[in-house]
Amino acid sequence: MAKKVKEIKTKEPIAEIKDAKAKPASVKKSIKKPSVISDKTEPVKEVKVKKAIKKNSDTATNIDTTLLNNFGVQQYSKFTDFDVLLFKSGKHYKLYEKLGSHVVNYNGVVGTYFAVWAPNANYVSVIGNFNHWDNSSHPLFVRWDETGIWEGFIPHVGNGEAYKYFINSTTGEDLEKADPFALKSEEPPRTASIVWDNWYEWKDKEWMTKRYLKNGLNKPMSVYEVHFGSWARSPESPDLFLSYRDMATKIVSYVKEMGFTHVEFMPLMEHPFYPSWGYQITGYFAATCRFGTPQDLMFLIEEFHANGIGVIMDWVPSHFPGDAHGLYNFDGSHLYEHADMRKGFHPDWKSYIFNYGRNEVKAFLISNAIFWLERFHIDGLRVDAVASMLYLDYSRKEGEWIANEHGGRENLEAISFLKEFNEAVYANFPDVQTIAEESTSFAGVSHPTYTGGLGFGQKWMMGWMNDTLRYFSEDPINRKHHHSSLTFSTVYAFTENFMLPLSHDEVVHGKHSLIYKMPGDEWQQFANLRILYGYMWTHPGTKLLFMGCEFAQTKEWNPQQSLDWHLLEFAPHQGIKKTVMALNKLYKEEPALYERSFDANGFEWIVNDDAENSVLVYLRRGLDAKDDIIVVINLTPVPRENYRFGVSGKGTWKEIFNSDALEYWGSGITNPDKPSEARGSHWKANSIEINIPPLAMVMFKAI
Repeated sequence: MAKKVKEIKTKEPIAEIKDAKAKPASVKKSIKKPSVISDKTEPVKEVKVKKAIKKNSDTATNIDTTLLNNFGVQQYSKFTDFDVLLFKSGKHYKLYEKLGSHVVNYNGVVGTYFAVWAPNANYVSVIGNFNHWDNSSHPLFVRWDETGIWEGFIPHVGNGEAYKYFINSTTGEDLEKADPFALKSEEPPRTASIVWDNWYEWKDKEWMTKRYLKNGLNKPMSVYEVHFGSWARSPESPDLFLSYRDMATKIVSYVKEMGFTHVEFMPLMEHPFYPSWGYQITGYFAATCRFGTPQDLMFLIEEFHANGIGVIMDWVPSHFPGDAHGLYNFDGSHLYEHADMRKGFHPDWKSYIFNYGRNEVKAFLISNAIFWLERFHIDGLRVDAVASMLYLDYSRKEGEWIANEHGGRENLEAISFLKEFNEAVYANFPDVQTIAEESTSFAGVSHPTYTGGLGFGQKWMMGWMNDTLRYFSEDPINRKHHHSSLTFSTVYAFTENFMLPLSHDEVVHGKHSLIYKMPGDEWQQFANLRILYGYMWTHPGTKLLFMGCEFAQTKEWNPQQSLDWHLLEFAPHQGIKKTVMALNKLYKEEPALYERSFDANGFEWIVNDDAENSVLVYLRRGLDAKDDIIVVINLTPVPRENYRFGVSGKGTWKEIFNSDALEYWGSGITNPDKPSEARGSHWKANSIEINIPPLAMVMFKAI
């Protein structure tokens, strides 16, 4: 280890210190530690060093012993001793305040502080337009505390400057990497980072203060899933994206009109490959510049909040791509990913898996989650591909994976990370939601960590989705043989806090649109889809519907073009849209549909064994019995007349929703108010008799 340089006590600026002498420091060690005071450090002594770097050649050339200050880089740090302790232990959850690029005023000069984690580097410099991409021009200082952090202050470099890090690794590789903590990036296919800030004068205090009233597990949550680049495009220029601000004038009012409580965006972090839909991320802290600046995205989120709509963001801590400028092989070593590709490579997506056992990597990921919640006022994170994180043998054949220390298939490091992530999120933002896309039977995904769970707020109910779509694809004449596909979900519906998803994955890659999954002629297809939505909205759990499904998009989702909005010129599609609007309205107005979504006492089967007629009848309960709602579903095109079922107590039951109504493009068979009769049925003393329309769902409430 190089000896520490004696401190020269002086108040003079660095450039004016003349005759300071010190022993040369090795490249791998640091110069004298500066004492840190907020964004200003005490002046530090100039030293002479000798560095071996590469400059546009494969042969290392020695730079003459030169004053470091002559490089134009000054020693400066945002890291305190406590920051270092937290970073090494993996508990620093706001690394974005320290690492990356930050415009600061240092000793009266405005410039940018750069800091990057590259522990296996021999040499790191900042390259950009400001120095003609010269990798010998602005070398950074490596810290003395074995953090592996390189840092320095470059005067007169400010917002808008494109840059990368040049890294000469201990393996001899020369690398040019984007900043993992960059707040903005160049628009693909260019790959440089851009010095930027996240300053924004937010005007959503009322929403943020009362968000808990909209985001709780006992509140309605109806989510509209959106792929930003293909929701809509300019009719005049269909190849051009709408910007964040363009969308603010279009999508916010639409989501409000439809009655959704939340919008969920597929990943909006910077990603080089557009067809990855945002799931192959290289810039975790940078809102993709395809649609505007970070501040433009903040404006869009603010507009949603102003209209009472929450914003959920897809988040991808499961894997990252191998692009040369990205996280892979960052400093010539497997810094962010596992070195053993049996744990570090994802065979399905040809991407790399984070090393969840490395403290600094855990801090990077949790800091990223906190970043989006804090800086962008995001109301929830939907965590992608959790199943792939939980199991070491996920999508691997025998011999292609390594068992854990107990000989099992569970990824203990990933499990520990997910628990820590959820604890950190809810400790800092108790009024948000974390939602796991998890497709296995892993126990306790949405249970608190103190009971052994992973700590998520909710989990996608993939079993419900698969069983339901499989059932609805059956011709009605065969449905009596598959009746249990619809009733089975309630066996496990309350083992987790489930969200019912009909997501983008179900309408792409040859799976057909939802409307074309439905059997029968055109009328039956639309009637089936209306039942599907009615069943979904009255089933326990929160809801998620992918864009275009709310008006029965006929084509599979194509991320390269706009949704087919012209379909709304036709009555059947208008009928589907009105159905979703009506269901969202009822969902928000009727406590029985949301107050006890995750409580078995909120649901009761009345008729679940009438497979012959393919009829279901169930009760949804609120906290107050007067809010109870009865749901009746006929899954065949044959009307069921004079159908009797039991009801609780005496009273009159009013039809409050009927998917067969004319306004929804149904046949118009409805029911008048139905007084209960003192006639026993289905283990109840009272009952009512109704006419169930063909392929329809009807809801009743006591008056």
